[in-house]
Amino acid sequence: MTIFTEPLTADAFAPFGDVLAADSVNPKTINQGKCKRHHDLANLDLSNGRAGVSIFKAEPRELPYTLDLVERHPDGAQTFIPMSEHPFLIIVASDDNGTPTNIRAFVSNGAQAINFHRNTWHGVLTPLHAPGLFAVVDRIGTGPNLEEHWLETPLRIEEPSL
Repeated sequence: MTIFTEPLTADAFAPFGDVLAADSVNPKTINQGKCKRHHDLANLDLSNGRAGVSIFKAEPRELPYTLDLVERHPDGAQTFIPMSEHPFLIIVASDDNGTPTNIRAFVSNGAQAINFHRNTWHGVLTPLHAPGLFAVVDRIGTGPNLEEHWLETPLRIEEPSL
């Protein structure tokens, strides 16, 4: 089975999380008028821990991409903030009694970050270009906060043909 990518938009991604971009309607002007603050863009819903910031360096992948694993974090949201202006692949799925279903794939525009809502099925960090460097904000705490689901039949993810 093949899934085609779609552009990352706030409306399309809303069931899975937040799109973070400097495109809010009324940003607050700060720093002597030299900076626009696009405020409080992600819901960092965490339990049994605290928010931490980490740096991830992931190997770039290519489209078409073979998806065989999704994961979720039951105790906290997870935010991926690219540290370069390159698009990346974002894979998400709905939940049906503990099983991922209705898998979708988005591609960012190079100036967007994302926040997966707590307990949202998603693919692994999938940069499409080097250096694959991301700041990640997520739950730091004791106990497991990772559930993995291996797909019985891997899916192919590719860009739609024009």
